[in-house]
Amino acid sequence: MVEKSEIVGFVGRRKTAVARVYLTNGKGIITVNGCPYDKFFSFFTIKDKILKSFIVTDCLNKYDAIINVRGGGINAQAEAICLGLARCLASINASYKSILSSFGLLTRDDRAVESKKAGKKKARKSFQFCKR
Repeated sequence: MVEKSEIVGFVGRRKTAVARVYLTNGKGIITVNGCPYDKFFSFFTIKDKILKSFIVTDCLNKYDAIINVRGGGINAQAEAICLGLARCLASINASYKSILSSFGLLTRDDRAVESKKAGKKKARKSFQFCKR
């Protein structure tokens, strides 16, 4: 378990979003870029993504989280935070690792936007073909 002065920090990534997550023992206060997470993220589904790691491991009010997140949209940022929190919890307690991996929270979703190709309108879409 984490001692009072120990801070555990990990990085979570999704698309172009990068979240640096730091966990300490506390009362369950989660701050994202200096403000509470429920003010930073306004949608309920996104708040649920952030809390999923805590809910699965029954650690909702045991740890304080300080999160710095940059890049991407709000959904990618929330998923990056979820991955960072899961990695922190797995390093704190070895029994959490099997629970988090069974829910798929320890694997990075590597899907990203495909880059545009030369001579094409988008990545795969072509310009309209005209025979005459």
